[in-house]
Amino acid sequence: MGALEAAAEMDAEGIPVADPGGLPDADGFLFGFPARYGAMAAQMQAFFDSTAPLCRGQRLAGKPAGFFVSTGTQCGGQETTAWTAITQLAHHGMLFVPIGYTFGEGMFEMEELRGGSPYGAGVFAGDGSRPPTELELALAEHHGKYMATLVKRMVHGADA
Repeated sequence: MGALEAAAEMDAEGIPVADPGGLPDADGFLFGFPARYGAMAAQMQAFFDSTAPLCRGQRLAGKPAGFFVSTGTQCGGQETTAWTAITQLAHHGMLFVPIGYTFGEGMFEMEELRGGSPYGAGVFAGDGSRPPTELELALAEHHGKYMATLVKRMVHGADA
């Protein structure tokens, strides 16, 4: 509980709060959230629920999106969480962009504990005290660069 209490006391000043109204201005998205028993945390579900007006107008249709996930344990449901989150994208007409095995050998690493899957980058956070490993950080960086490259191609063409 100490880590959770410390996290709750963190100063949120300077951390931008996502505004659903600004989503149509973005070219693409990587949504990150913790998992709870194989589903996104309630706070993220509430955020997606708040996008209903955008959904009715299909204001996000055709925009590429992906996920990165944090779970407390190895069996915490990273793949299931991403899979169930795809429904949010489907209702908006968004395009799910997984990373597949584009991270290469890092996706097949068996000597080191690593979060993430073909659905997206991930981390095993434990009780909040376990920092991401170098491999998890490298996967996350790859995921971001991969997504940025695809979004750039979609928005600016194949030569971008």
